[in-house]
Amino acid sequence: MATLGDIGVAAAFNLLSAFVFFIAFAVLRLQPFNDRVYFPKWYLKGLRTSPASSGAFVKKFVNLDFRSYLKFLNWMPEALKMPELELIDHAGLDSAVYLRIYLIGLKIFVPITIVAWAVLVPVNYTNKTLELQLKNVTSSDIDKLSISNIALESDRFWTHIVMAYAFTFWTCFVLLKEYETVASMRLHFLASEKRRPDQFTVLVRNVPPDPDESVSETVEHFFLVNHPDTYLTNQVVCNANKLAKLVKQRKKKQNWLDYYQLKYSRNNAQRPIMKTGFLGLCGKKVDAIEHHEAEIGKLSKEIAEERERVKKDPKAIMPAAFVSFKSRWGAAVCAQTQQSRDPTSWLTEWAPEPCDVYWPNLPIPYVSLAIRRLIMAVAFFFLTFFFMIPIASVQALASIEGLEKVAPFLKPIIDMKFIKSVIQGILPGLALKLFLIFLPAILMIMAKFEGFTSKSSLERRAATRYYLFNLVNVFLGSIVAGSALEQLNTFIKQSANEIPRTIGVAVPLRATFFITYIMVDGWAGIAGEILMLKPLIIYHLKNFFLVKTEKDREEAMDPGSLGFNTGEPQIQLYFLLGLVYAAVTPALLPFIVIFFGLAYVVFRHQIINVYNQEYESAAAFWPDVHGRIIIALLISQVALIGLLTSKKAAQSTPFLIALVVLTIWFYTFCKARYEPAFVRYPLQEAMMKDTLERAREPNLNLKPYLQNAYIHPVFKEEDEEDEFDFKSENESVLVPTKRQSRRSTPAPSRISGASSPSLPPEVVPEHPERAS
Repeated sequence: MATLGDIGVAAAFNLLSAFVFFIAFAVLRLQPFNDRVYFPKWYLKGLRTSPASSGAFVKKFVNLDFRSYLKFLNWMPEALKMPELELIDHAGLDSAVYLRIYLIGLKIFVPITIVAWAVLVPVNYTNKTLELQLKNVTSSDIDKLSISNIALESDRFWTHIVMAYAFTFWTCFVLLKEYETVASMRLHFLASEKRRPDQFTVLVRNVPPDPDESVSETVEHFFLVNHPDTYLTNQVVCNANKLAKLVKQRKKKQNWLDYYQLKYSRNNAQRPIMKTGFLGLCGKKVDAIEHHEAEIGKLSKEIAEERERVKKDPKAIMPAAFVSFKSRWGAAVCAQTQQSRDPTSWLTEWAPEPCDVYWPNLPIPYVSLAIRRLIMAVAFFFLTFFFMIPIASVQALASIEGLEKVAPFLKPIIDMKFIKSVIQGILPGLALKLFLIFLPAILMIMAKFEGFTSKSSLERRAATRYYLFNLVNVFLGSIVAGSALEQLNTFIKQSANEIPRTIGVAVPLRATFFITYIMVDGWAGIAGEILMLKPLIIYHLKNFFLVKTEKDREEAMDPGSLGFNTGEPQIQLYFLLGLVYAAVTPALLPFIVIFFGLAYVVFRHQIINVYNQEYESAAAFWPDVHGRIIIALLISQVALIGLLTSKKAAQSTPFLIALVVLTIWFYTFCKARYEPAFVRYPLQEAMMKDTLERAREPNLNLKPYLQNAYIHPVFKEEDEEDEFDFKSENESVLVPTKRQSRRSTPAPSRISGASSPSLPPEVVPEHPERAS
């Protein structure tokens, strides 16, 4: 087991690594040729230009002002200067609220750490239980600061119970204030937000088929009948996935063509040659420029044919549509009510904002979604539990004993004090981190298969799965596998009634592993986040091989985004570790506090200068954040109950059960009190915003604004060239229906301008079919 010295060496090593990363970042960000890598958000906003290119040639690439290097950490106070309201205006509410998660970590764990070290550490350390009674069980210096060092049936356990109550009440108080604050921020943001298409639009799915009408006409008639005063327009969903793939292929070919043309312009003596086989490693040699020009021409022809097919083929039109209304109030009524007596048809939900729509999933039939999600639930179950086997194996190898067993010839090197400290303090956490590197991509693929229609919902689903995976494998798996394997020989030699006692002592022993994991995944990971080595290398490769114009240089920038699907579950793991070990092994808490402090500063800098968030959900993820912290509280309480039971302190169990009940009650209270603000839009707020807008713009016509807001991106270039004849939204036009047995639709329509459809069929003039 690792000693305090090993942990100290590992902590110093990780802090030194983080400091080196920060120095490297501070130097790289000052170089003119890296400006677009470390400040892309300002370039995208048009508020920053490339450093002046005048002067000496070397100044274009290297910052020769040595005084600027003396203030290499000035980015930290700069990141903290921007007020929260300005940050919301600059980066959006999602980014500002995401930062508040790190602030909550500091608000919760700084006081808990102080109290735990002032009260629990002396109570634990002044016992000699591990030294005197359990010499046959592996332990470390860290365990002497934990609850493991207290004797059975000791009255000192009441101190841990009182502290568990204090930690729980403080955490719930912080969560309550934050939930109230974030809910207020969300409502204020929605009330003051600029006009956006999703405020007026609803996604309608499972439109029932009608043999007499197209999907667009069916949607038009349904909403003109049932929402006659508020309906404005609709845009049907088409299956353009194949077309999107062709466009993507053409763009990739165009990039290669640009590369070869740029290469040829630099050396006119020889035309660039390429091989047409696998990865350009084999096959026939051809002229690279002519080959790619021919490929692009072929793809352009296929794209034109596919575009026409999608427009004319009825099978390409899905039973779904984006329906827009004249007011936010009308959209809110539609999105939050049942439209038909059949609860499985005419299903409505708020439409994502256009940049948040995940277009490949829109054509998925609604009836198949339940089957897809069931398949992914089963797949995730097996993924989670079968992952335990390799994780346990990797962690077993990432220990002194495991390495000596697999590679005995390394024993002389491993026995060196410094090497031994590094292995015990870093290797287990590093092995686990590397093993999980591909997990987020796998979980995102699973979320896409489930059919979610927005990027934000995809990220929230992937985040939920990642959190559950961390809970089962990283937390529970590490505790059960690690402690059980280490104590296996002891279990075999002990009588059955001694096993619960040994487990009670062994569970806190994994604190050492989690400390190393926090240092590797948390401290070093955060420092690596700000260094941005991968975007730096990719940008310079693109800049050298592909960039010809200023637009190309802008496209070469990859600012990235927050990555909620990976970042938030990581934060929740640290909340879980901090709350579980607060009353058990307080020695872990300072490492948690350092992580939250570093992460807050780093991510604030990245949000201000780098990340360009793809969408804005107005902090819709907050109920998930709140719920997962509550789950961490409950797990910490249940774990403490188990520990005290194994310590023969069962008489204290009822007091902790009462704490569990109080925590669940607190969760239900917050859910009922604040969650509606995140799942429903108040009609009062919608009406107020509509009234203010009409007062400011009495002649506002939303139809041109909403008509093409939800057209598939692959059609937008072509549609921008078309001329639309928009009618006033109040112009009275009657719609003819082709259905003989149903009543007319006495309301304005954008399809035609015929007389009343209640007239006999021969009186109703024929009208051309609307293009799908």
